[in-house]
Amino acid sequence: MAGGSESKQEEALGNLMVHFQSYLHGGTSSLLSTLPTLIVFPVYKTVFRQQIHNTSVHKAVAQLYREGPVKLYRGVAPPLVMRTLNGTLLFGLQDTLLRQLPLSSQNVISAKALPALAGFGAGVVEAMVFTPFERVQNVLQNSQNDSRLPSLKSVLLRLKAEGMALGYYRAFLPIAARNAFGSSLYFGLKGPVCVAVAEQGLSPMASSFISGTVISMAVSLTLYPLSVLVANMQAQVGGDVKGVIACWALLWKSRNRSLALLYRGGSMVIVRSCITWGLTTAIYDRQEK
Repeated sequence: MAGGSESKQEEALGNLMVHFQSYLHGGTSSLLSTLPTLIVFPVYKTVFRQQIHNTSVHKAVAQLYREGPVKLYRGVAPPLVMRTLNGTLLFGLQDTLLRQLPLSSQNVISAKALPALAGFGAGVVEAMVFTPFERVQNVLQNSQNDSRLPSLKSVLLRLKAEGMALGYYRAFLPIAARNAFGSSLYFGLKGPVCVAVAEQGLSPMASSFISGTVISMAVSLTLYPLSVLVANMQAQVGGDVKGVIACWALLWKSRNRSLALLYRGGSMVIVRSCITWGLTTAIYDRQEK
């Protein structure tokens, strides 16, 4: 009896370590792939200005140049922290849900669909945790807030005063939709695409990198309009607060009902996302193996 009890404890400990590894590997791979963010952050900020002000890349760069190097990296801390914690939660929680789904689905759901379903659930939780980070980041990056909200502390206090729904969780619904569908597509396509690429004779590392890049491109192209909507909803604090549908109508009107203008700046975002997720996928798969 004692031997059986010890065996069960060892098995439980082993399962716990397996679960923990997916969180650790997700965080490590995201941290390593995020380091280039420091280099390309000015590019990201240029795209953000295009999303908010609907300007050309030349005007956005000129605006950042006038503001000077001190303000160039204003708002870089939230994405660095968010990206690292994001990978930890996303990969770890998806793996945890994936292990539990076969026990509850009772063969109702196809095994091939389980990674995508687990990714969807992980994306919803991810949105609940990281919407405040994205809100703070977008407020900090909007130059119109510099005078009245000059520091991170002032931003945090103002958002707290606005209340949870209008403050930290502004634009939660489009963020949840974007993250849930994005994570579902990523985890649902990751395995099949990686296998298809590996069949071309590439190494496992190269296969993982290419699969992450291809999937990221598909996800970014599909969901980029939601990111533009979120940026416009979150960049302002106070004023006339509108709902998701009203904000989308205003955004679509401001872009002259043109998809080309709606996707302005999207090419840089997609390239950056492809590189980041390609690295993340390659590093994560390498650690898992």
